[in-house]
Amino acid sequence: MKPPAPIVYVVDDDPSVREAIRNLLESVALVARTCGSTAEFLNTVRPDSPSCLILDIRLPEGSGLDFQAELMQRGIHIPIVFITGHGDVEMSVRAMKAGAVEFFTKPFRDQELLESIYHAIELDRTYRQQQAELRSIRTRYTFLTPRESEVMMLVVAGMSNKQIASAIGIRQATVKFHRGKVMRKMQVDSVADLVRTAERLGMPRPKSRSSGTNG
Repeated sequence: MKPPAPIVYVVDDDPSVREAIRNLLESVALVARTCGSTAEFLNTVRPDSPSCLILDIRLPEGSGLDFQAELMQRGIHIPIVFITGHGDVEMSVRAMKAGAVEFFTKPFRDQELLESIYHAIELDRTYRQQQAELRSIRTRYTFLTPRESEVMMLVVAGMSNKQIASAIGIRQATVKFHRGKVMRKMQVDSVADLVRTAERLGMPRPKSRSSGTNG
């Protein structure tokens, strides 16, 4: 299946700026969606595809910096490239600290803007891939039984089969059976991979324990 085409959203209250940027984007075969306000952007249907937002710092309804914060509060993850005709160092620092990809003062060079857009799209593509992988991991985890989940946590803690058996009161052979099912269900090949998977699930990493004799 062909991957979805990236989309570049442009939010600027100046129609001439929106049109100029749209023409620039379309000249390099990028899909552009322009909006005259942040409200229009929020009401726009946004396909599930890599994207970025070109955002004016000063808009009639408020600051682009405030809108950047609002997007974070809403859980809308989209890389932002700021443009402004009235920028200053303080604005730039605030925007970048909040995660902006770039901050341009008008007039800016077309090539520099395009380079920042390509970078932003690649960042979003990577983020989307990571989120898809995380959703897959979470789905796999839901298929563990309570006992398998318990065994997984103890394996991640560095305990041997013998230690796990003693801790939860079952035979080592049963631990080995559950451990094998955990590895298969979580689709990992080693304990190190299982530890990394547990970290991605947000499980606290237990303190390492002595491995003892592995049964």
